[in-house]
Amino acid sequence: MKKIKVLLADDQPIVRAGLRALLEAAGDMRVVGEAENGQQAVRQTGRLQPEVVVLDLDMPVLNGVEAARQIAHEAPAAKVVIFSSYSDAQHLRQAVEAGVVGYLMKESAGEKLLEAVREARNGRVSYSTPLFKSLLEEWRAGPPAGHSAATRAANLSWRQAEVLQLIAEGNASEQVAGLLSISIKTVETHRQQLMNKLNRHSTATLTRYAFATGVAELNPMPHRKDHANREAVTARC
Repeated sequence: MKKIKVLLADDQPIVRAGLRALLEAAGDMRVVGEAENGQQAVRQTGRLQPEVVVLDLDMPVLNGVEAARQIAHEAPAAKVVIFSSYSDAQHLRQAVEAGVVGYLMKESAGEKLLEAVREARNGRVSYSTPLFKSLLEEWRAGPPAGHSAATRAANLSWRQAEVLQLIAEGNASEQVAGLLSISIKTVETHRQQLMNKLNRHSTATLTRYAFATGVAELNPMPHRKDHANREAVTARC
């Protein structure tokens, strides 16, 4: 079984040692490197090519948010999971906007972190539920004056709205393709068109737009394979 390659970034050696022991004991993960500051995290990510970076926010030289932003730009294949002691929506907002796919509290160490790493490798998001719901409610509180949510989302085709919703709900391109019975290449084309049309150039900012405009809901119903009965799916690519 191919193990998930993980990079650990935290300024406290004892924390890194504990995380290494936890992840490697899982059996399906391998820690390929460590970093003690944000700058090292960016450099080590580029050098070691981990699949997932477990990153603290409060680090010297370069803070976790900026490190995550640089990793997203310079090594987009690496998925960042924040593992922090900060429990406020402001830090979560900054992290999401920097492109992270996961945000967990340090007191959540254990199975939740292992699950978040696995979800990140598979292209899915994993945020601390109470924090993320609070943040989403802020985002959905209302569009800027004079710009209704319906107006902001009105220029999307049915197919684009569907792809956007599925992306916002944490589905990887392969999963979107399977749910909509289209090719992965077509999904990626729609994703790029959405980014260009909405001027949002990361999965995190597309997700924010989807929830802010109501394209995606806070508590979506599970998706079914039989999309043929849904009008939205009948729209052609």
